[in-house]
Amino acid sequence: MAGVADTGSDPRIHVTLARLRGFERHARAISFLPRQPARSALNGRHASRLRGRGLNFEELRHYQHGDDVRTIDWKVTARTGEPHVRVFTEERDRPALLLVDQRMSMFYGTVLNMKSVTAAEAAALAAWRMRIQGDRVGGLVFGDGRVAELPPRASGTALNRFLSVLAEANQSLHVGQPAEGPVTLNGQLEAATRIAKTGFTILVFSDFAGIDARTEKLVHRLSLHNDVILFPVSDPTGLTLPDGFRIVASDGQLQVSLESSDVEVRRKLQDFLDKRLEPVLGWSRKYGTPVLPLTTAEETLPQMLSLFGAGGRR
Repeated sequence: MAGVADTGSDPRIHVTLARLRGFERHARAISFLPRQPARSALNGRHASRLRGRGLNFEELRHYQHGDDVRTIDWKVTARTGEPHVRVFTEERDRPALLLVDQRMSMFYGTVLNMKSVTAAEAAALAAWRMRIQGDRVGGLVFGDGRVAELPPRASGTALNRFLSVLAEANQSLHVGQPAEGPVTLNGQLEAATRIAKTGFTILVFSDFAGIDARTEKLVHRLSLHNDVILFPVSDPTGLTLPDGFRIVASDGQLQVSLESSDVEVRRKLQDFLDKRLEPVLGWSRKYGTPVLPLTTAEETLPQMLSLFGAGGRR
């Protein structure tokens, strides 16, 4: 694709297809299955929210030292006079849908990465893991003016297509681009409810800009019959106002300049920033939906490894 050439651009500002492909070698260190490492953020109550997978019967064979005694087939054992076990394999080929926000609100970062980069890298790592565990990978990659809908497929070609679309959407972000468009997070969650009827793993990578009561209803609706995991991406200065800041706000026609010297303006803006992610964190408490925050202030890979209890493994 012409739009995803691996240029020498700053990796903190834009991702390349080569970089997204490179996450394959790290993907085995994370898991989206109910059995989680002790240090995983998905352990405990969150793990109980992840649906177990069906088991497919593979074979009947003689008992071997170390086999789980719960798998012994007592009828066959009694008939043959020798212990036999039933061998099962975990169901594979489960559909996964990754919603990746690449709107202009994500093209922001003051410490290390842009939010759009952190989201793209985390989504690529997750997509590789889904592919490795035999799942079908699809996604909704959306910017302010366009959406790429990729139905879940099991082939490596489908995964490469997802990564290519993601890299292209990320590289299309640039300074001076209009910050508003017709595409909303709610619209993509609506699309997800149409695609994911039941049994999907749904991952959402976004800064959750523009959420409202409808967003909560859509997330809850999706989580009733699917595994939903939210990855809110934030920048440190998006949560704390620095001294001496100046911000220009616009409704598309009029502009107003706000100065930090105005104590009341500063208080109200800080109150807004403090409460912006509160609803998302509240969904975790209310519905048990896993919420795994990511920050632009740190490299994406170590954050994901830490969230999934993989420690410092690379």
